[in-house]
Amino acid sequence: MRRTDRLFQIIQLLRRSTRPVTGAALAAELEVSTRTLYRDMAELMAQRVPITGEAGLGYLLAADYDMPPLMLTQVELEAIVLGAQWVAGRDDPLLSPAASDVLAKITTAVPAHLRPFVMAPSTGVRPGLVPVEEVVDMATLRNAIRSWSKLRLLYRAQDGEKSQRTVWPIVLGYSDDSRILIAWCEERQGFRHFRTDRMLAAEPLGRPIPKSKGNLLRKWEEWRAAELARNEGEAAPMNRRL
Repeated sequence: MRRTDRLFQIIQLLRRSTRPVTGAALAAELEVSTRTLYRDMAELMAQRVPITGEAGLGYLLAADYDMPPLMLTQVELEAIVLGAQWVAGRDDPLLSPAASDVLAKITTAVPAHLRPFVMAPSTGVRPGLVPVEEVVDMATLRNAIRSWSKLRLLYRAQDGEKSQRTVWPIVLGYSDDSRILIAWCEERQGFRHFRTDRMLAAEPLGRPIPKSKGNLLRKWEEWRAAELARNEGEAAPMNRRL
């Protein structure tokens, strides 16, 4: 790693923590000697980067410090490209072209020596599967989540039965072959996962969800963890019989 890249990486590592980070911990993550690390810290301080602390006590970066935009390392670029490739291949009418636009913007914004990491990355994703046929516009679902308001769904279950649900949309989840709306269902009084390709209609109700998003998301995570534990518990006796 070039010294310039290492200096930027040190700043990134310090930005992760609200508590002092020791020189030994920084050196270990960067895979350099503590002597090299201390020289780098002295260089950053000489450049007036607002770092407080000293050897043996740890270092802390001022909370209001910010670097110029797009000061990205090679690994960070590859992470962005990999994520954008995955989104671009999901056949979302808004997000897929937006992901391609992001890659084009990054290519023109990064320094010339980093452009190969965007244009010819060393990582890649599996090509998207057959496009999912959907009636409901994903923008309707995302807008309801952003405005934190209720939706009325006309939904077709796996067995073909249709039902109308009033839901509190929380997150729109993406997998390789489907999209799922995670929501609280008023009719079932519980969390449900609704496949978007089984939605026949989605109507914004314009009524606010009565709980905070953070609270509802935390309760869904607890419910999901309990469901996974229960399913594993039910599978264990069968595995023993096999």
